[in-house]
Amino acid sequence: MKLEKDLYAYFWQSAYENNCNTYLIDGEKTVLIDPGHSHHIPNLFDQMEKDGISPEKINLVIVTHGHPDHLEGLEAFLDRPVKMAMGREEERYFRENGKRFFKMMGQPLPQYRTDFFLKEGELLLGKEGFHIYQTPGHSPGSLTIHWPERKALFTGDLIFYGGIGRTDFPGGNSRDLMESIERMSRLDTELLLPGHGEAVKGKERVLQNFEFIRQNYFPYL
Repeated sequence: MKLEKDLYAYFWQSAYENNCNTYLIDGEKTVLIDPGHSHHIPNLFDQMEKDGISPEKINLVIVTHGHPDHLEGLEAFLDRPVKMAMGREEERYFRENGKRFFKMMGQPLPQYRTDFFLKEGELLLGKEGFHIYQTPGHSPGSLTIHWPERKALFTGDLIFYGGIGRTDFPGGNSRDLMESIERMSRLDTELLLPGHGEAVKGKERVLQNFEFIRQNYFPYL
């Protein structure tokens, strides 16, 4: 689904269609954020084709964190001329805890590769500038991506509309999660794009959502 110029969102609809929200930036470089589970990739590609975007155009796949519902789909890109990236801390976490975590979910450890690591700071993709933030809490190496020009924030499982990422999985940390959310609340954001649930549009609604989280979740973390 096209959200705005060069920005597409494939939101969770049902367990039979997808599992996390996947985003696609179709600019000078075509970037896919969080491919999801492997068995949902054909449906994702079908939706992209309906939007007039060939999966062959994808240049880079970014994973915000290493949980199965966001990372497993990297398998579908192993034989494609596509770069894959995540945070160095998240790959370390994945290597140490991935097998145990996937076993908890009843799944085998997927094949993947990391072509380069994302670290906090500016990421230039063609003429588009993004800012990568280290936002631990849901997992130790979770990343959040800010697109300043569009005032868009891709939050992975850090924060949702009316909710937050779990901290009871291996590597989760409630204090880190709160600190990461507070950092992201200070960015100039008019479009919050979470890993699950609906997008939050409009600066006032974004700020209201952050305040709702402070009031209703922080006291229990």
